[in-house]
Amino acid sequence: MIEFISQPWPWYASGLAIAVVMFLLVFFGKNFGFSSNFRHFCAACGGGKYSKFFDYDWRSYGWSLLFLIGTVIGGWIAGNFLTTTDGVQISEATINDLGKLGIAAPTGLQPNEIFGIDQVFTFPVLILVVLGGFLVGFGTRWAGGCTSGHAISGLSNLQLPSLIAVIGFFIGGLITTHLLLPLIF
Repeated sequence: MIEFISQPWPWYASGLAIAVVMFLLVFFGKNFGFSSNFRHFCAACGGGKYSKFFDYDWRSYGWSLLFLIGTVIGGWIAGNFLTTTDGVQISEATINDLGKLGIAAPTGLQPNEIFGIDQVFTFPVLILVVLGGFLVGFGTRWAGGCTSGHAISGLSNLQLPSLIAVIGFFIGGLITTHLLLPLIF
């Protein structure tokens, strides 16, 4: 069983799994997204005492918090017990593009030049973490959800705001990849 689970699966397996999850969520009248869990977590920890934004019945979203916890635990299990020693498999074009930025092909899950322990307090990585974290948090709140919520749940429900948000996510990703990363590195 472990051998079957740990081998690379075809791309359509995840698409099928997402479709089944979305069908179940729509059937039960729920929406999918991870960014809202931060609000639920703050409400569960008593944030409603300090802000009306967190003053609501967070228990009705317990399924979402459980889904988040399961995702974290599943990621930990997969990362520690179901991975190969080959690291990530990325295309030659990506390896060449990373090389032009001075970043070697990752031997683990992330490039050491960005996510290595000795790189944490370098100026480029601080820009990525602090500014990127602020922009992701602000964008998530402003757009009313995260990439997974809009791209999976919102588009499945044929919501125009989600389509606009997803187009914005892609434009932002292209700008970051082709214009900002070469400037930072």
